Amino acid sequence: MSPAASTPAASTLAVEAPAWFISDLHLTPGMPRTLAAFERVLERAAEQARTLFILGDFFEFWIGDEESEAPFPRAVAAALARLAARGVPVYLMHGNRDFLLGPRFAREAGATLLPDPTVIDCAGHRVVLTHGDMLCTNDTRYMRFRHWTRKSWIQRLFLALPLSWRLGIARKLRSDSEAGRQRPGPPRDYGDVAPAAVAALLRDSGTAAMVHGHTHRPARHDEPHGLRWVLTDWDLDGPHPRAAALQLDAEGFRELPQLD
Repeated sequence: MSPAASTPAASTLAVEAPAWFISDLHLTPGMPRTLAAFERVLERAAEQARTLFILGDFFEFWIGDEESEAPFPRAVAAALARLAARGVPVYLMHGNRDFLLGPRFAREAGATLLPDPTVIDCAGHRVVLTHGDMLCTNDTRYMRFRHWTRKSWIQRLFLALPLSWRLGIARKLRSDSEAGRQRPGPPRDYGDVAPAAVAALLRDSGTAAMVHGHTHRPARHDEPHGLRWVLTDWDLDGPHPRAAALQLDAEGFRELPQLD
């Protein structure tokens, strides 16, 4: 078994309630219904939420902040900026698909980039947030990939490639992902989290609750060391529609009605 994921020390971020949590939207121009549902959620959040967290894999892929110039990311950034302008802070965390999302997009979206993991204090609840892939420590192949792709010098090398090369890589990955999304049968599972990594993160962050995405296995888990909420991925364009958000307020967590 692989060792548990290490947990860097982090200060606590105080936020207002209700806080909403979503992840794994995998936004792309080829998923218009998913984008429309997200835009409706932003409209609801402007009236009902005080904070919005997007815990990674917001976009299907992100090859560099030059993408901010394209019409689709510009429209998404503008929608987030409208929410932020109405007084609802927006926080973005990197995922395994969009870990190159940078300060330019965040600035245009009126959003704040968060380190992974981040501890928040909301309505008296202390919660650790993570995308979730750092917890999949039993998947040694992926963890090696994650280790190298998070190195700043590797990222600089990739970003130094001609834009056309990076676009070609992204298009190939998008094509493979779309083929998998359209296959019959239930959605493909990602590797699941390792219990030792979950316990270590709860212990080292000094929290009794965790929220993450990545695994595409939405559920509430009562772990030995605390509560763990797994967010759903979003897909309203494929054969298995799904989209939902999680809310945290003074009364605790609750799932919001399915968003369609």
